[in-house]
Amino acid sequence: MHVKLWCAAPVVLLALVLGGYAQTLGGVFKFLLEGVRHSNLEPKDRNTFLKEYDFIVVGAGSAGCVVANRLTENPEWKVLLIEAGQEENYVMDIPIVANLLQFSDANWKYTTVSSKTYCLAMDQQRCKIPRGKVMGGSSVLNYMIFTRGNHRDYDQWAAMGNKGWSFRDVLPYFKKSEDIDIPSMMGDTKYHHRGGYLTVSNPPFRSPLGVAFVQAGLETGQRYVDYNAATQPGFAYHQASMKNGTRWSTSRAFLHPINNRKNLFVTKNSHVTRVIIDSTTKRASGVEFVKNGRKYYVGARKEVILSAGAINSPQILMLSGVGPKSHLESLRIPVIKNLPVGDNLQDHVALGGMTFLVNDSVSIKVERVLQDTATVNNFINYHNGWPSIPGGSEAIGFYDLQNPNNPDGYPDLELLFIAGTLSAEPTLKKNFGISDAIYNYMFKSTEQRDGFMVFPMVLRPKSKGSVRLRDRNPFHSPIIDMGYFSDPSDLDILVAGVRKTQQLINTRPFKKYNAQLLRSVIPGCRQFKFNSDDYWKCHARHFSFTIYHQSCTCKMGPAQDPTSVVDSRLRVHGIRGLRVIDASVMPKIPAAHTNSPTIMIGEKGSDMIKQDWGIRT
Repeated sequence: MHVKLWCAAPVVLLALVLGGYAQTLGGVFKFLLEGVRHSNLEPKDRNTFLKEYDFIVVGAGSAGCVVANRLTENPEWKVLLIEAGQEENYVMDIPIVANLLQFSDANWKYTTVSSKTYCLAMDQQRCKIPRGKVMGGSSVLNYMIFTRGNHRDYDQWAAMGNKGWSFRDVLPYFKKSEDIDIPSMMGDTKYHHRGGYLTVSNPPFRSPLGVAFVQAGLETGQRYVDYNAATQPGFAYHQASMKNGTRWSTSRAFLHPINNRKNLFVTKNSHVTRVIIDSTTKRASGVEFVKNGRKYYVGARKEVILSAGAINSPQILMLSGVGPKSHLESLRIPVIKNLPVGDNLQDHVALGGMTFLVNDSVSIKVERVLQDTATVNNFINYHNGWPSIPGGSEAIGFYDLQNPNNPDGYPDLELLFIAGTLSAEPTLKKNFGISDAIYNYMFKSTEQRDGFMVFPMVLRPKSKGSVRLRDRNPFHSPIIDMGYFSDPSDLDILVAGVRKTQQLINTRPFKKYNAQLLRSVIPGCRQFKFNSDDYWKCHARHFSFTIYHQSCTCKMGPAQDPTSVVDSRLRVHGIRGLRVIDASVMPKIPAAHTNSPTIMIGEKGSDMIKQDWGIRT
């Protein structure tokens, strides 16, 4: 198995260093996908279909893989799992190449609308919105950072009318999935669990700069914290969905171990175009999908479950006649149920591009790979070396700006540490879609320098966006408006994050490297004094970096809540036989990287289905 991986890894790096950009990488990945797939470990693909299944799960992502696993625990139920993408491959397992994956066919490659208030430094003022189109979904593209959020997040969900979603209710489901592999946490059975499908561990390698970041946090009075236990504020190295230095996606965790279950049917490269809903009885009876240019209809005896994510689940609902009445009517889509589908879009936005230069060769720079044989060997045997750093991100800090002295605070700011700069490898500026003119002006001069970045991130944003259909064509990407900074108070959080970062840089751990802020002035922000609050707000509007946490577009809430789409058991209001189980049902984004909460939703939603169909859990 790993022979293929060892051959593939240097090829990818060669593409990075010598070619660099999307065309080269796309060709490399197209070649690699043919030779290093996980297909021998996943449930076999289907090209013929039964007329009916008990359950149809749409989307084999962070939640869908969990749902498919848990429902097929009942051998009497036949479950069809439909995925628009194809298998993972072994290259995708290498944590450091997370950036690369956005250039492959494993990404839907969505972009936002052109904006005048955010992503101003990007090509056409559009943010890129990566979403997983692959077995494992966005758990294959993400940076593997595994945070549950704050207990108040879930207590608020319950207070919003969602019975059964308090922290006390959801903690067992966070634990159920987990196989904790961090020695200091294994004994904490109140908050952690051994033996679940999903391994959570620390990345095995730590760069000197990553160590300095955590030490700086401690020197400024923060605690070292297990942020997935009782309290959250503090600093820590990442807990990651990783096993032995390898990405552990939900496909690897939840599907590979059950590839011999006879009642699990999987079809890949299959694009769901709509849910079939009877307009009279208001019942979902199956789905329509296209595979290899052929249209199929399959029925669901019990339920259709949408686990297609915060962008695609609302898209499919609206194509099926469930959504905002005026929007559907404007596209001549017959309205079956008027619901605010696609509203309430939330994400964690970061101030990107804040760069610090250092006086030592201690950061992650891909060009060194071809200069040092030992480094090449380190990469090939990546499990213990720097290639095990997830996308170059090593550590994290949580702050409650309102109650800074409360050890059980409710963080509104996260600092995310990256052990390299935007010029550390040739694709990063393309990852975020930064225009060539802005990149050359701001960062070209850093290409021969070592350095690092810190991303201040708004953990509890007030700004919201929306997802809408472009037209009735299910193969056209939806219209995505992230709505960043529609509530300007989010900018104040980011400015506070800049100040906290500057405080860290003035500590002994960073002074050792003479860390200095890159003082390139954004052309569009010259009207503001450099380093003033207004300057950094302008910076944030230019370098608005998604942290890939799109959520909340099929909001969970009681029927009397006019902003809700599903009830507390994740059933679509007014439509029988149809549920949504993914990040879109979150009523409010938690103070977490959303992969862990989405897996929890998959676990809890699966138990709800079993309970509703008379199966003891």
